[in-house]
Amino acid sequence: MVDRLARYGEQHGTKLRTLKRVISAGAPVSPDVVARLYRMLPEDAKIYTPYGATECLPVCAIEGREILDVAERTREGAGICVGKPLAANRVRILRASDATVSTISTQNEVQPGQIGEIVVLGPTTTLSYFRRPEATRKAKIVEGDKLWHRMGDLGYFDNQGRLWYVGRSVHRIETGNGVFYPEQVEGVFNQHPKVKRTALVGVQINGFRTPAICVELIPHVPKQQWARIKDELRAIGARFAVTSPIRHFYPHPGFPVDIRHNAKIDRVKLGEWVAKRV
Repeated sequence: MVDRLARYGEQHGTKLRTLKRVISAGAPVSPDVVARLYRMLPEDAKIYTPYGATECLPVCAIEGREILDVAERTREGAGICVGKPLAANRVRILRASDATVSTISTQNEVQPGQIGEIVVLGPTTTLSYFRRPEATRKAKIVEGDKLWHRMGDLGYFDNQGRLWYVGRSVHRIETGNGVFYPEQVEGVFNQHPKVKRTALVGVQINGFRTPAICVELIPHVPKQQWARIKDELRAIGARFAVTSPIRHFYPHPGFPVDIRHNAKIDRVKLGEWVAKRV
């Protein structure tokens, strides 16, 4: 919704002169969307993009101008900065694992700058899922009288104590060339002016798990331009370590998204779609 509003404002020169505060949650907000929206607002307006989940909200918060300050890092593959944890919360980063985690220790906690799974303890952290003991066991970590929640998200802390989000754990792509994380990879390719958004998926090519990119272009881009755009995307990706091995791009007419937020990309469906075209 925020993206549509900002694009409309950019096209029509619309100004929202009395709007002072915007809060957008539910999915990552790119620096480009933030920049477009600011151009519609008064100089003293603020945009906030809190990070959290239904089971623990909010975990962190960041103001839009700080997002713009680190926008170049997002375009270079750092991920999405979601700010510092709120004072009431404790946030730790554990080694990414699909298995049940029973304890938190130096054995499974990673160092600042290293990517891992985000776990949170705070006043809004839920205790359990209703009548779903197995889901509760997988999502919660007991530490004495404390109950940590596994966010299912991956990220890392920078040297200023800010949390960077790089994608859902289930969406990471593990290959012979390393591990690829959606928000790091997509942040690089999304900077192309003809691209609305991209999505990282994994496919089997010649028997190997391979990263590939689905590309949704902005409206009304002629199909004849795709070959050139694909070459330009490869050239952009070649500039950064997190994207340089990626060689496969597929144009998609419109990404499937979740029905609640109409924003979270369904990368599983996109992966199935690409698999039929390899």
